[in-house]
Amino acid sequence: MTGRTLMVQGTTSDAGKSTLVTALCRLLARRGVKVAPFKPQNMALNSAVTQDGGEIGRAQAVQARAAGLQPHTDMNPVLLKPNTDMGAQVIVQGRAIGNLDASEYHGYKRIVRRAVLESYERLAARFEAIVVEGAGSPAEINLREGDIANMGFAEAVDCPVILIADIDRGGVFAHLVGTLALLSESERARVIGFVINRFRGDIGLLQPGLDWLERETGKPVLGVLPYLHGLHLEAEDALPSSSLRLPSPRRGWVTSGERRDGNEKEKLRIVVPVTPRISNHTDFDPLRLHPQVEFRFVPSGETPPPADLVILPGSKSVRADLSFLRASAWDTYLLRHLRYGGKLLGICGGFQMLGQEIHDPEGLEGEAGSSPGFGWLDMATMLEPEKQLRNVRGRLVLENAPVTGYEIHAGVTEGPALVLPFARLKDRDDGACSADGQIMGTYLHGLFESTEATDAILRWAGLAEPETPDYAAIREAEIDRLADAAAAHLDMAAIERLLGLDRRGACA
Repeated sequence: MTGRTLMVQGTTSDAGKSTLVTALCRLLARRGVKVAPFKPQNMALNSAVTQDGGEIGRAQAVQARAAGLQPHTDMNPVLLKPNTDMGAQVIVQGRAIGNLDASEYHGYKRIVRRAVLESYERLAARFEAIVVEGAGSPAEINLREGDIANMGFAEAVDCPVILIADIDRGGVFAHLVGTLALLSESERARVIGFVINRFRGDIGLLQPGLDWLERETGKPVLGVLPYLHGLHLEAEDALPSSSLRLPSPRRGWVTSGERRDGNEKEKLRIVVPVTPRISNHTDFDPLRLHPQVEFRFVPSGETPPPADLVILPGSKSVRADLSFLRASAWDTYLLRHLRYGGKLLGICGGFQMLGQEIHDPEGLEGEAGSSPGFGWLDMATMLEPEKQLRNVRGRLVLENAPVTGYEIHAGVTEGPALVLPFARLKDRDDGACSADGQIMGTYLHGLFESTEATDAILRWAGLAEPETPDYAAIREAEIDRLADAAAAHLDMAAIERLLGLDRRGACA
């Protein structure tokens, strides 16, 4: 086995793979190790634009930050972005190569395998340690042939594997032992230990189970990570539930939607519809964490409440999500919302929906054709094969507030509405505003990470004196909090030995 690469695989999706890789990247970086994250294949609708102008999964961008690095396409060489229940856009080394259904992609794996190994080899040549994240579970028997996401990758590069399981969902010992039982003999030998995630309670009551697990499998438990209430890490894909507990920069931990203080007049109500192909919902994390905002995702079948500001989110299938909103009577709700003076903002796909028409003649996001937009901005969008990927900075037209963000879209939008832009960037204008100032749209993801821009938007939406927290500082503090917990509960000496770092004393 190599001494510089360690892979984290999970017994299930959401077992804690992304979290553990993030923690290890931060811990190793603290110790002066030049470490990089890597995920061979990711399936997610939350993505980020890299320093080399490509697109990778959001989780790997967070892990890069934890390692003190700028995100790079080699950190996630294959990204699958579902646009139907049966198919996905396939992104290889940062660039979209087309749409494939599940069976087509299965046959394409031998090609992307080369890209995965090329990216890994480039990282391995530059970094002392690579911490790899698997996808789903290695025990998915139907996906074993040609696997590049889990054991297929680990065997190709000959690296050890840590298996992590989530005790909070129950059945943790069955998950671990059952996963081992479904692996081949060589794969079982590759698993060098277990991590149990999200434990709460008396560790003494768990100890007999840990002792049994080690006797039964002959493999050590490398750590039991505690349940960190309110931990905020940008999600790989899954939308946060309405009951998720969120950190408030001012006052402890509160439930999303719960009153953080007694002054209701200072709360700005923001609503975002959850569409079937919502993308980059991490755009709204700074608002979900904002102490002066009552934020709510509204899922299918739920009646949207009154709001000061409605935000239409990004979408991987804009026309399909637009049809969903109409079928769910959001058009009626939005008309009433605007009639009573509410503000409306569209981001990326949500911006495109605000126009007159959306054209997809090549069927890039589903069935080829055109759809009428909501018609509130005089513009139309044409979807084109070449995706636009940019990290940008500029100033909002609102208050000339500085803003940074990133663009990930296939649409080109044109029309008279663009004469009144949302923002002025270095080399061009972005977005549009209605003449009455009630509706705005932009292609910029991540704009709420800019404190002054967020203040300006919240004032526009009706909050008299916004005091937006520093989201970058919150994110860093949460990564540090996670790393501190991992340092206290993981056998880091064993992990360092697996990476060969004990031999040079870098992690002493």
